Amino acid sequence: MAEKQSILGRITQLTKANINSLLDRAEDPQKMLDQMVRDYTNSIAEAQEAVATTIGNLRLAQNDYNEDVNAAKQWGQKAAAAVSEAQRLRAAGNEDAAAKFDNLAKVALTKQIEYENEVKQEEPVLASQQEVVDKLKTGLAQMNDKLTDLKRKRDELVARQRTAQAQSKVQDAISSINIMDPTSEISRYEDQIKRQEAMAQGKAEIAAASLEQQFAALEDHSNDAEVEARLAALQAGNKPAQIEGKDFTSY
Repeated sequence: MAEKQSILGRITQLTKANINSLLDRAEDPQKMLDQMVRDYTNSIAEAQEAVATTIGNLRLAQNDYNEDVNAAKQWGQKAAAAVSEAQRLRAAGNEDAAAKFDNLAKVALTKQIEYENEVKQEEPVLASQQEVVDKLKTGLAQMNDKLTDLKRKRDELVARQRTAQAQSKVQDAISSINIMDPTSEISRYEDQIKRQEAMAQGKAEIAAASLEQQFAALEDHSNDAEVEARLAALQAGNKPAQIEGKDFTSY
């Protein structure tokens, strides 16, 4: 019985060992989880076979028990029939024949007692085997429930892994085009454009300064004609022209 009761225990230990081994050398989580599901499924198949064998043995024992019960009943009926026949013969005055059937009744009763003793011995064994089978069935049901949980957890973890991988790819893509990064290509192009704009502005300022100088030069020579006219008048003995009532000869 102890050996039968430890069937699921041995299978569970084996499964745990396989799972721990997978965890230790896990590289691809999805492959590892799929392998765990396969290993646990195989373990359940082994457990089902062991439970089926145990149930089969129980059914054979139950059949033997039922046969012994029926045999005890039949020998009791034979004993009763022999006693009834002995009573009939004795009533008819045939004592020798009656004694013969009394002996047959004793033999039948002896057989009945033997089978009844076997039945009594088999009853606790059957009860114990039935208890083992019930526990094995319960354990097998729990293993199937755990397999369902394992598959659900596998699917959940795989989905989370794929989501994490997708998010990582998005973050990598964002980092590669981050315009706030001063070392990025866009920032470098912006700096080039700013330098070109500054150069154009500088050229415009230089051009404006040159134009102002040209106009200033024109203003500096605007009195040359007046100077020549006045010089000629002085040379001719004429008075110099006055501006706003002032006599420039007094200077």
